Amino acid sequence: MHPLRKRRLFLILTMVAGIAVAAGFALVAFNENLMFFFTPTDVQAGKAPQNRLFRIGGMVVNGSVKKSTTNTDVEFDLTDNEKVVTIKYSGILPDLFREGQGIIAKGKLNHNGEFIAEEVLAKHDENYMPPEVAATMKKKKPAYIKE
Repeated sequence: MHPLRKRRLFLILTMVAGIAVAAGFALVAFNENLMFFFTPTDVQAGKAPQNRLFRIGGMVVNGSVKKSTTNTDVEFDLTDNEKVVTIKYSGILPDLFREGQGIIAKGKLNHNGEFIAEEVLAKHDENYMPPEVAATMKKKKPAYIKE
């Protein structure tokens, strides 16, 4: 093979390998930053990942909010009118957070099945609810929500 052709072939193979490595890094980064949304029913069914961040959404159960008197820790129950998941959060809650309000929390599950939230988002409009939560809540009326 001619030396010029060898050099061109080496350059092309190097470029293809570089593009493949860059694409691999991009896919790994995308997979690590991918965050799924689950309802309390999905979490109770074991569909949620154990050691990865994900979002959970639903309605705060009336009478379930327990705030600490010594720090900013708060614990409350979240429901989609079928199942209930306990959420633990340490921080300042949004101004719109209240019982009976729709929220979305980002965090991880602990070994007890409790959701440890890093962030809590309250809806800003009375009429808005994530489509997944709205569909699940229409299916069944809760018998265990305190009113």
